[in-house]
Amino acid sequence: MSAFLIHHFRHSLSRRALHTTPIRQVDRPTAFTNMLAGDIPPPVQVDSITSAGIQLADGLLLPSACIFLDGKVLLWDVPAHLWDGWNREHWGVFETVVPKPEILVFGTGRRMELPPPSIRGYLKEMGIQLDIMDTRNACSTYNLLAEEGRRVAAALLPYTPRPWRS
Repeated sequence: MSAFLIHHFRHSLSRRALHTTPIRQVDRPTAFTNMLAGDIPPPVQVDSITSAGIQLADGLLLPSACIFLDGKVLLWDVPAHLWDGWNREHWGVFETVVPKPEILVFGTGRRMELPPPSIRGYLKEMGIQLDIMDTRNACSTYNLLAEEGRRVAAALLPYTPRPWRS
């Protein structure tokens, strides 16, 4: 096999697309009407995740940690090392939002890393179910739950940690 084919094959594996659904334009009529939906913003959809960051379905590349909440993308300032210096302050956005998400899908990077019991307990006190997984699976799970219309949020750490601030 040529070096070009090997490179192309490896690149295509690293950019394997996640489950996504096209975002429906609100003013465009469809054959179906969701009677339960109010003024719910369209969910953010993740297209893929690579070492460069989290690629959204609309083409935006997020190189650092982020939170998806109520159809919005929030930049998330977290410590560089997983669990070193993490505290309740890093999860404060979930105290202020109403209604709170039923489920918080937490992607911890390339592999799943359990957060300290204090963080899990804090989110449980707020009535938020915490699902912890690697970021790739967290993105796919978030896409699926958001598509189903669930009150879901995602807290995602990229494969390569980068601060938002330079």
